[in-house]
Amino acid sequence: MSEELRTTVEIVFNVLYLIVIWGMVALMSLRLREVEPKQARLANLFRWAFFLLALGDTGHVGFRVLAYALGGLDQNSLLVGLGALATAVIVTFFYGVMLYIWRERYQARFGWFEYLLLASVPVRLVVMAFPQNDWGSAVPPQFWSLFRNLFLVILGVGVLVLFLRDALRTKDRLFRWMAYCIFFSYLFYTPVILFARSFPLVGMLMIPKTLMYIAIAFLAYYGLWPRKSPPKLAQI
Repeated sequence: MSEELRTTVEIVFNVLYLIVIWGMVALMSLRLREVEPKQARLANLFRWAFFLLALGDTGHVGFRVLAYALGGLDQNSLLVGLGALATAVIVTFFYGVMLYIWRERYQARFGWFEYLLLASVPVRLVVMAFPQNDWGSAVPPQFWSLFRNLFLVILGVGVLVLFLRDALRTKDRLFRWMAYCIFFSYLFYTPVILFARSFPLVGMLMIPKTLMYIAIAFLAYYGLWPRKSPPKLAQI
């Protein structure tokens, strides 16, 4: 794939993704009152989770699109870096909210494992505050990229384990499929972290990784929000 084609695919996908994710947040917000009372708190947590995700990714992929429009990523490395910082912070809180979603779904209590996952949130934020992260660069330093993402992996995989364990235990198809989506999102993301610096084309795996988050949003929406019945034809 040529560099020009790869850039075009990325820009088109980024724009469509932002339209879809913000559209899902809008639908969740507009129809929140229609959710059954017993599911309302859970639905609201999902709405907040995807609002945070949309907000963070607007900084990330939105700034990348803007950087391309202004001449390229290398010429606007500060813009790209700040966008990466925005999504790095917000996705941490996204998985924090997902932990509370698990608790609400299964009426569970936090134990040592859950508190360990929560502790990874401030630790990751502190690590990201170090100047060695070089957020003004379009390409992050390899060591610090791996180091800060380690805590995100701990948090995300921990949420995956909780979702999958209790979904299998209770035969909860909705959360089982969400767990599968989280698994594949990390499966696609891992090669990007490890190899995108040496093989830029690997970065295209961010597209299926991002689609997994869209899938979780659709699963939440169609699993918790009531489906509207088609209008009945007037009988003559």
